[in-house]
Amino acid sequence: MADLGQTVKKSVFSGQELAKQTATSMDEINAKVAAISEAINIIDQIAFQTNILSLNAAVEAATAGEAGKGFAVVAQEVRNLATRSADAAKEIKNLVEDANQKANEGKNISDSMISGYETLNTHISETIHLIENVSSASKEQMLGIEQINDAVSMLDRVTQENANEANNTTKIANDVELLAHNLVDEANSKKFNQE
Repeated sequence: MADLGQTVKKSVFSGQELAKQTATSMDEINAKVAAISEAINIIDQIAFQTNILSLNAAVEAATAGEAGKGFAVVAQEVRNLATRSADAAKEIKNLVEDANQKANEGKNISDSMISGYETLNTHISETIHLIENVSSASKEQMLGIEQINDAVSMLDRVTQENANEANNTTKIANDVELLAHNLVDEANSKKFNQE
């Protein structure tokens, strides 16, 4: 269990490192998104200035009369391109803002994962500590059981020795009783002269 706990702890550490790398990547994405936003602002400004220039060109073409008609067509096309550029810049800006929001959500998720991994790591460390305590207590119990087994074996040996001694004592007592009966019988069979 302790080995498994250490393996899980390594996996949690690896996950935590990956979450940190993800958070770093999200920060890098946010930096790139900010740079893209700046580029979009520049494109937007260019489109705005191009639109103004096309309006000025249209006014100049109108002032030139018949000679400016071709230039008026070009000015209108430039204005159309400026409008399309502004629309594209607006669409890209919306996409970039959405990407920025998603990157921020990813960063928040990564931060939550890092926090979760830290909590999980703490719990795993506590569990490993408990497992080590249980292992230590089990070893102490094993030693206690071995001591009890040794004591029971010694008690059994002493009990068997006592039983043997009791059998020997009973045999000796029976022999002494038989001897005593024989002595009494012998004494009864003899008559003593009293002279």
